[in-house]
Amino acid sequence: MRKVAVVGAGMTPFAEHFALGIKDLLPIAFADCAASVDKGLAKSDLQAAWFGAMGTADGLPSGILADVLGLPEVPVTRVENSCATGHDAIRNAVFGLASGACDVALVMGADKLRDTTSRDVLWEWEAMARDSAWDYPLGVATAGCALHVRRYLHESPATREHLAMVAVKNHRHGVKNPKARLRFEITMEQALNAPTVVTPFHVYDCAPQSDGAAALVLAAEDVVDRFTDRPVWIRGVGLGLDSVMHQHKADMTTFTATVRAAKQAFGMAGLTPADIDVAEVHDYFTGIELISYEDLGFADRFGAHKLLETDATTIGGSLPVNPSGGLKCKGHPPGATGVAQCVELFAQLRGEAVNQVDGARVALAHNIGGPTAVSAVTILEGSGHGAR
Repeated sequence: MRKVAVVGAGMTPFAEHFALGIKDLLPIAFADCAASVDKGLAKSDLQAAWFGAMGTADGLPSGILADVLGLPEVPVTRVENSCATGHDAIRNAVFGLASGACDVALVMGADKLRDTTSRDVLWEWEAMARDSAWDYPLGVATAGCALHVRRYLHESPATREHLAMVAVKNHRHGVKNPKARLRFEITMEQALNAPTVVTPFHVYDCAPQSDGAAALVLAAEDVVDRFTDRPVWIRGVGLGLDSVMHQHKADMTTFTATVRAAKQAFGMAGLTPADIDVAEVHDYFTGIELISYEDLGFADRFGAHKLLETDATTIGGSLPVNPSGGLKCKGHPPGATGVAQCVELFAQLRGEAVNQVDGARVALAHNIGGPTAVSAVTILEGSGHGAR
């Protein structure tokens, strides 16, 4: 199988784009991505496209992408896999390129959750995920993840203060990110004293649903030199699953889907968690980031809180997590989130990020959704050219 690299990356701001639809957001993200390709990109270079989208009120997603970008002869595959949608689109594109089916591919993700129709489509999808979904007035993801995190706090040394530390860290990181939605810092007192959403989550423990789009251009190793001398290689991809029903989970303090996805990605990459220099980790709720430190292999069992106490996951620490601000500060349009994480890591591994991690060479991105039934992990490595 051929090696595959990211040669271009871009995105829209994540925000409440009430005046813009999917048809408007896709061209903005694509233009930002094309502008990042060092040696230029023509639409005629693209041979295939994968589009991650949870749902849209504008029509069939694949047709929309082909139409608004002027790619009528490019085959477009729509991917949907809950909050892991963006990474699964990347994963499928990697397989297409590695197999030799195509040489250059476009990966895009987009969603408009602040649009009433799209929001209702997503809610109906969540309702079908389990018969009792309508019993959760706060939403399947919020209630489901709260069950996990509350049990984790009961069994581990971690406390509500550690959840607040995640929120404070990610808001601090996101202030510099011009594409982030919530660009302001918060204090521990604000995080701890904010209104409760559902125990143990307070308002600042929850990421804002948002609108946005993100794009990557991937190229097989044979043609990478046509586009850049500073490629970012995709070393490993993984997709893990678990039961959607909580009563079928033997242990509520871990996300088995993430453990499985990470094992696949690290195995494919031939790397270990100790090799990761910077990570974008799913923090739709702060407790998810905390538990994921362990599931991804960054911390020992019930030892995730130590990373926060030592500032290891802060810029300047041994393993900065969510330098973009994460979902918590940047926002979360599910179809776009995984792609956007790789947009951030593309910049990190080329030494061009706003919150640059010094010496970053290997990076990991992770999402989990459904709310905890599917997880995806992507591992990237810089070429060393232009990296600090």
